[in-house]
Amino acid sequence: MAPSSQRTYVYKIIPTAPPSPIPDEYPLSDLDKTDGFVHLSIASQIPTTAGLFFQSASSLWVLKLRFTFADKVTYENGEECPHLHGNFGAADVEDAKEFTRGEGEKWEDAFRRQEGWLV
Repeated sequence: MAPSSQRTYVYKIIPTAPPSPIPDEYPLSDLDKTDGFVHLSIASQIPTTAGLFFQSASSLWVLKLRFTFADKVTYENGEECPHLHGNFGAADVEDAKEFTRGEGEKWEDAFRRQEGWLV
């Protein structure tokens, strides 16, 4: 795992396609509003986070964000579980990708099919 100072990307898992075009200020989820920060993930966390919080979904979207806001991020679990105190928007989004999984398939399998995208 790259230390946060060397990290290039962080990720936001969302349950549906992002708005198009992506707005300058991304709409906060209810959870992010309640907790007072944007829940993000590092690449290695994505399959686990998807399995925990999107276990009933067959598809989800992941936003790949340029990690240019390190000064606004705190962490849980050392260098994992980035929490963005503020928001992100179109200027921060490098890419967005939909991931799907088949019946009985784990999220790890769906992400493995797209190796190289999560870095």
